Amino acid sequence: MLVYASKLIGTPVLSVQANGTIGRVANAIVDPDTLKIIAFRLEGGPIPRFGANLLDIPSIREYSSFGMVIDNIDELVAPDDIIKIAKVLELNFNLIGLKVETKKGSKLGKVSDYTVTSDDFIIQQLIVKRPAIKSFIDPELTIHRKEIVEITDYKVVVKDEEKVLKKKAEKEDFVPNFVNPFREKQPGFAPADVKEQPKD
Repeated sequence: MLVYASKLIGTPVLSVQANGTIGRVANAIVDPDTLKIIAFRLEGGPIPRFGANLLDIPSIREYSSFGMVIDNIDELVAPDDIIKIAKVLELNFNLIGLKVETKKGSKLGKVSDYTVTSDDFIIQQLIVKRPAIKSFIDPELTIHRKEIVEITDYKVVVKDEEKVLKKKAEKEDFVPNFVNPFREKQPGFAPADVKEQPKD
């Protein structure tokens, strides 16, 4: 299932052991080499030890409209705990806002959002906001990861414009297909703490 990255911001993170919300997603940490979210930075919850506010992807047990479910709050890590995450953080890479150009130098716009698969959080598509002049015809472009040639600190280079012009991606409603331990009210857990994903 494809999920817009913008919809992940604010998603509750729920702990089975704590029987409730331990924080919410503040932002995603993207590895530019693999175009994959490797961790989420959390905010607004208890931190088990100093600086341990990162949720690495393998620790996510389930994801649904209720939120991301992990087993234990102790699974949160600090920036220096995992070498791979530490190296990516040093890059200070942010996919949102990067310029998008073709190999021939034609400017397509800037990355305004992207979609990921909900099971492994691999980036599948870039949502590109068009420049003012071109936005009258195509306000947004959807570019598949296979069309990407190169990523730098400043821009994303893709194949020829004719090959990447596509209709705006249709949003998909996520329908959970697993048993969620937070579906029913349990002692010590307030459903009001969980913010459902907004539907368009």
